[in-house]
Formats: sequence, structure tokens, C-alpha cells
Amino acid sequence: MKVAGLITEYNPFHNGHRLHIEKTRELTGASHLVAVMSGSFVQRGEPAIVDKWTRAEMAIENGVDLVVELPFSYAVQTAELFASGATRILESMGIVDYLVFGSESGNVNQLNDIAMILDEEPSLFKYYLREHLNRGNSFSVSRSLALEDYMESNEIRIPNAAEILKESNNILGIEYLKSLRRLNSSIIPLTFQRQGDDYKDREIRSSIASATAIRQSIKTRGVESVAGLLPEASYQAILNFIQRYGCVNGLENYSHAINYLLCVLKPEIIAEYFDVEIGLENRIKNLSENTSDVFELIELISTKRYTETRIQRLLIHLLANLDKKNILESYSLDPGYLRILGSNHKGFQIINSIKDNSNLEILNKLTDSIPKLLPVHRKMLQMDILATDLYFFGLNLNKPLKNMDFKISPYIVK
Repeated sequence: MKVAGLITEYNPFHNGHRLHIEKTRELTGASHLVAVMSGSFVQRGEPAIVDKWTRAEMAIENGVDLVVELPFSYAVQTAELFASGATRILESMGIVDYLVFGSESGNVNQLNDIAMILDEEPSLFKYYLREHLNRGNSFSVSRSLALEDYMESNEIRIPNAAEILKESNNILGIEYLKSLRRLNSSIIPLTFQRQGDDYKDREIRSSIASATAIRQSIKTRGVESVAGLLPEASYQAILNFIQRYGCVNGLENYSHAINYLLCVLKPEIIAEYFDVEIGLENRIKNLSENTSDVFELIELISTKRYTETRIQRLLIHLLANLDKKNILESYSLDPGYLRILGSNHKGFQIINSIKDNSNLEILNKLTDSIPKLLPVHRKMLQMDILATDLYFFGLNLNKPLKNMDFKISPYIVK
């Protein structure tokens, strides 16, 4: 068995993701594919457009053999923490041979050279980073500028290094490489050059459109508008979801809940949440009085230093009461469990191999599994369950759907 790992969101699964699977098989010759996928909420700080089981169905029907959930406390985080959580899960399985990801660079050696500097954080690099942060730049911009300054001072040549750090998939890829280095992992990282529209492009320009543009088109023009941009199984899965629940999900569905929280929470409570720098709590509290629209609020709060994505993640943390203590606890130990969201017959072969090579608790029936977990992992799983409740809350259904983690079974193809 040769196993390749994928770190994914499939929000939704589109033609670019199908290319990812094809490239993975081509580069590795893997016989089995396992995807670690964000659950109810995704890395940029918003609910997934359809639920995690529907997205697992898309993945299994398009060539992935096993889909496991990236816990909520890992999923809605910075690129560094997101990558750390996902790679630690792959490493903890004990059976993964490769990690394959798409990047704008397409050159794993180039990305690895940058990852080595960012991982080691030489004192001169940290000096430049502080300098750029003190000028009011965001962390990502400051890091890019600091890398450029450090390389110039040490006469290090990595072509287009600063530009590489401006591209979203490059950034995630570098974080995967950093994390694998820190884990001293034997997993072999490989990358290919992503194709199609830009990751953040809001316009559909080719048959491999960005997930952002696809979601926007579904919400404004209906799922029929993206029929040619999705594999047939993905298209049908979204249609079925809409028929079942009446709509897709989005951050706009949480405006009232977020407004309520910002009305009742005091600034000193907001300050206890992860990634809230001194003064940001007051900015959030004060500006929340100016609008009831969540997107307007995010735009008002964001600055050159505080990106919109960072603010979105913070609002989701507030919504789920995922404070700094809970996040740090989640990263204090290796992952303790695997939540199966979807599998085919080869996926069960992967599961059996994980059982033989790992101490991870494979979660089948949650009521039986929860008592077996360590307290920190039990708390992580409870956060996943809460995130699912919050997900269905956002669909604004006449009949509230609760405890769906206990009611919906994984998508299984035998």
C-alpha cells in the first residue's frame, strides 16, 4: 500500500480539486488517497457552503478513498496553525508516504528553501520582522519584507522569494513544509503548479474557477450557473443539499448572532481570544455599533495590519467560544482521534492500517468513543460537535437541527 495525503477544504469540490487528485496519482503512483478536510467551518473564517458529509461525498465520488475531519480548533486558524494541525494528523496516522499540494510556485525545493529560513527564524530575520510589524504592516506582508531584507543581507538567492510569499497556496505549502520539518516526518512533500483562475479571484474566467467565485455564483445565480465548473457528483451533491435544507450556508447568515455577541461581550473578554492584539478588542467593540451587516463590520475593522480574513476567524472564535486557552490546549498534544467523514473499500484498508500503526482513536459511534479520549481531546471533539450545531443554526431552518454529529453517518461506498 502506498498512501498519499491531501489537506483540503473542498468548499466545494471543483475541477481544480479533481486535477489535484490526478496530479497526486501521477506524481506518487499512490494506491490509496486520504484527505484531511476542514469540517463545518473553514480556514478563512466562514461556514462551508455545504456540510462536511456532503463535501466528503463529493471527495469520495471523485477519487479520494478516505476523508477524515480536521478538528474545528485546527481548521479556523492562521495558515501556520492550520498546516500544523493537518500535518500532525497525517503524521499520527503512521502510514502516509506523501503529502501532495498545489502551489503557484510548483517548485518544492524553492518552497523548502524559504520554509527552512522561516522555521529557523535567525535573529536578523526576527529583527527585520519586528521592524516591518512596527510600521503597521500585517504579519504576512511583514514576513515577506523581512525575508527579502534577510536574504539581501546574507546574499542568499531564492528567485522571487518575496513574491512567492504573497500567494495563498505558496504560503500554505511553505507552512506544510515547516511543520513536516518540525515533526521530523518521513512524509515526502511534493507540489505541482496549480492551474486555472487565481485562488481569490471573484470572477469566473476558466473551467478551473476559484472556489470563491464558484460560491459567489451559487449564492447569487443558483447552482445551475456553475454546472460546468464542478464534476457531476459535486453538482448533484449540492443540488441534493439545497433540496434538503433550502439554501447553502455563508457568513452572512450569522450577522444577528455576531451582532448580539458584540453587544453583550465586554472588551476585556474579547481581549482573551486568540490573535487579539492590545487595542483590537476596543476597535471591534466600538465599530460594531456602526453596522449590523457582518461584511460591513469586517471591512470597518480591517486595516493594513488586521486583514479581513483574520477578523473573520476572530468572529468565528467568538461565536464558538473558542478562546486562546482552548486553542493552545488543542496543540499541546498530538491529535488523539480520527473522525471518519467518508470512505470507500480502499478507505477501510487505510483505516485498518492506521489501527495497526497508530494510537489514534478511530471514531465510529461518538457516544461510545467520547469516554475513551483524553480530556483535551474530548474537549476538541466537543468543539467539533458545537461547530456542527452552529453550522446548522446558520441555515435558519424552521426546525432547529441539533446534535447532527450523532445523527448523520459517514458517506460510505462499499
